[in-house]
Amino acid sequence: MTNGTPDTPVYVHAPKKKIGLLGCLGVVVILVIIVALSGIGTYNSLNKLDQGVKSQWAQVENVYQRRADLIPNLVETVKGAANFEKDTFTAVTEARAKVGQVKLDANSLNNPEAFAKFQEAQDGLSSALSQLPSRLLVVVEKYPELKATINFRELQSQIEGTENRINRERMRFNEAAQAFNTKRMSFPTVLIAGLLGSRFAEKPYFKAQAGAETAPKVKF
Repeated sequence: MTNGTPDTPVYVHAPKKKIGLLGCLGVVVILVIIVALSGIGTYNSLNKLDQGVKSQWAQVENVYQRRADLIPNLVETVKGAANFEKDTFTAVTEARAKVGQVKLDANSLNNPEAFAKFQEAQDGLSSALSQLPSRLLVVVEKYPELKATINFRELQSQIEGTENRINRERMRFNEAAQAFNTKRMSFPTVLIAGLLGSRFAEKPYFKAQAGAETAPKVKF
């Protein structure tokens, strides 16, 4: 008490503006955290799908390499057994040489131009191999005993088997690429992927050869 007058309590209040500012700052921080977590999740998702595409590409390369290594060896075996004329397998040999000149690793999958050249070279070898049976028919007329040999039957089996493996792995690659592209082009992933440049560029697809609607038949 002062001069007989009761003391009046004094209350100190924080300025309303300061409270409002802290509230807004808190909201901003929360939004930043949400966006950051979303961005991290999107990146991890794209990276997982990207690795899936690269893994499947390794399988495609594996079956192509199998063809490049196995088919010529079998052809040479049959040629040696039957004393074939040298020009019988010229188209296959030339096509295989072109395949060896066009390389495409997993890190180059984002380059549609390089991918198209790679497919063109591989399709050229496929076309040459698909014509091989008809060429062999002419040779069989000169060497009737060839049709019954183990080497000849093995060549026929390996041509069919290798091409089937290639088609299967290419289909699986397209499925992996589709899964990646679908995720990449969805919103808001497309915005985040765009900020990352070519790191997560859209993946190309294998396309069917002209006339692929007619299934080739390997008969001797």
